[in-house]
Amino acid sequence: MLVIGNEILSGKIQDANTVALAALLRRLGVSLRRQVAVLDDVETIAQEVRALSESHDLVFTSGGVGPTHDDVTIDGVARAFGVEVVEDPGLAAMIRAHYGPRLLDGHLRMALVPAGSTQETTAEITWPLTRLRNVFVLPGVPEIFRLKLRVAERLIGVDRPFVSHAVYTRMDEGALKPLLDAVVAAHPGVEVGSYPTWTDPTYKTKLTFDGLDAGEVARARDALVATLPEGEPQRVE
Repeated sequence: MLVIGNEILSGKIQDANTVALAALLRRLGVSLRRQVAVLDDVETIAQEVRALSESHDLVFTSGGVGPTHDDVTIDGVARAFGVEVVEDPGLAAMIRAHYGPRLLDGHLRMALVPAGSTQETTAEITWPLTRLRNVFVLPGVPEIFRLKLRVAERLIGVDRPFVSHAVYTRMDEGALKPLLDAVVAAHPGVEVGSYPTWTDPTYKTKLTFDGLDAGEVARARDALVATLPEGEPQRVE
């Protein structure tokens, strides 16, 4: 995931798109391995896109695809693969039809794409998602980002979705550590997480168990529950 925008790194806007992408990929059985945030700089975007594309199966960018001066993601993606930026005729026609007499040159900037990219749609979502090789170029506006994710979902397809369980306890992490260590050692295929809270009066630590094998995830959760002292856990999911 490559999050692009000065507004993210300056704290003006809070990134919501990584959460949406991560949740979708978990449902598809895909592991999100890295998230990088960069400024609106063409060369920086190009370097990151090139590196992420080479080291990962799928790359998703977020932000920088509008009509203003700071929207330079298309230029960065094009530079990453050594191609030109061109106007897509189909996308330009859609923009002209949408704006009609209100059309300005700035609007047509949103029809620019890296040469060789494809414009992906579904029967329900006709405004296309730009894809170049293994890079999906998405907008930064969360509502539109989530809409375009539905197009990406169709292209990726569903493998085995991740299964997740949780245990809530009043124990602190120091007391839980030896119990968790034993579960982690016995269930290497399960990702075990520990997350303390200081604001919820009903529990002190949330423990999560994630994996692709539903049975193994349940066994890891139950193994931990079996070692908890009397009166624990507070809740099991």
